[in-house]
Amino acid sequence: MAALPARAPVAVLGAGSWGTALAALASAQSDTLLWARKPELARAIERDRVNTPYLPGIPLPAALQVTDSLQDALEHVCPAQGAAGLIIMGVPVAGLAALCAALADLLAGKPCDGLSIVWTCKGFLPDSGQLPHEIAQAAFASLPGVGLGVLSGPSFAHEVAQGLPVALTIATTQAGTAQATVSALHGANARIYSSRDVIGVEVGGALKNVMAIACGISDGLGLGTNARAALITRGLAEMQRLGLAMGGVAETFSGLTGLGDLVLTATGALSRNRQVGLAIAQGQTLGAILAGGMTAEGVRCARAALELGAKHHVDLPITEAVCRVLFDGMAPQAAVSDLLTRDAKPESPSAPR
Repeated sequence: MAALPARAPVAVLGAGSWGTALAALASAQSDTLLWARKPELARAIERDRVNTPYLPGIPLPAALQVTDSLQDALEHVCPAQGAAGLIIMGVPVAGLAALCAALADLLAGKPCDGLSIVWTCKGFLPDSGQLPHEIAQAAFASLPGVGLGVLSGPSFAHEVAQGLPVALTIATTQAGTAQATVSALHGANARIYSSRDVIGVEVGGALKNVMAIACGISDGLGLGTNARAALITRGLAEMQRLGLAMGGVAETFSGLTGLGDLVLTATGALSRNRQVGLAIAQGQTLGAILAGGMTAEGVRCARAALELGAKHHVDLPITEAVCRVLFDGMAPQAAVSDLLTRDAKPESPSAPR
């Protein structure tokens, strides 16, 4: 696929915190349109130049355009004349299939060869255990001219929207999609790396949220930084075991979308998954936490991760402990005790036994 021009148009679909932050980042060097599903939100952002519900107090660039029309967003990146551009889908895993289906319907019959579509969601689909790329590939199977990829890495939306530095990875098997994403986002405040390991990037992005819940529980119980370091390290091993079993590449898990994203989510104050763990350790129930409006992908995909581990014959003890605490009523202290009393084992295959 031919490289896209440096200023090919960009449409970001989803005006939550992450979609808005990426749209602000892209608008610094690309003709960028942000799509909000709710008309009143689109009007408010356009009028106030702030996304008050999701990024309060952070001014958005004057160059960023906003719409509530999915058709307009598509026409922005698939003009009647000129090169097709880049669509970034900034919606959670639960909303990915519906958005992909809507896009596929609108794209049917359009001359959009060269269009690239990337997603940013992290997690497994709870009912099926599907990874995001499996959802997207099924939706766009009849559009072979469209390039697909996942954008991931250690990133808090508030910091990106404020113009603070960030490094992300675009994982795709299509060079044109990598080039389109780099040209849209790589600049003064962002470094965009490329990878071909879509599976590894997605598994890392999903499981690090579960590990962040575990670290939040540990911190909330006052178990100290030694325990947190152990959870991060063994959590990374757990992520890698499942990722390799599913077809990922080992080196991916030592990079931005593995270790990098895990460290950020497990330790950062802005991490919603870590906050869930902290709240659980403080005696709140999962129902009360979710009723209070806190959403975290680690809660949504923990069971699916455990089921995938069983399917691929991979041991996931931290994931299992998190599931027992979240869904089976196990006391956090009991889950920690179970992890600590597991049989001793070598850290690596080459270690003495």
